[in-house]
Amino acid sequence: MNKKFKLKRGDKVIVVAGKDKGKTGDILKVLPLLDKVVVSGVNAVKKHTKPSKTSQGGIVSKNMPLHISNVALLDPKTNKASRVGYKILENGEKKRVAKRSGEIIG
Repeated sequence: MNKKFKLKRGDKVIVVAGKDKGKTGDILKVLPLLDKVVVSGVNAVKKHTKPSKTSQGGIVSKNMPLHISNVALLDPKTNKASRVGYKILENGEKKRVAKRSGEIIG
């Protein structure tokens, strides 16, 4: 089962629900099977790790996945949450656009 999301890795997003509401960051990873995304600096947890041959151990901060419905694209023009649409240009290229301003994304 192949799911298609309108948000991609590298997009600037804003969190619209949950404990980190209002925070912004870039998408680091998209997890389509879980309907989740990992956003830099958002939903960070402290993880206690044991020392091993490769790592020193201690308390490490890690970004955990958020449900994709809790994030929205940050409009490049207005810096507010926006939905994503598609537009076919004159040369036949299909591009993603921010619905709020009509600005082409990426």
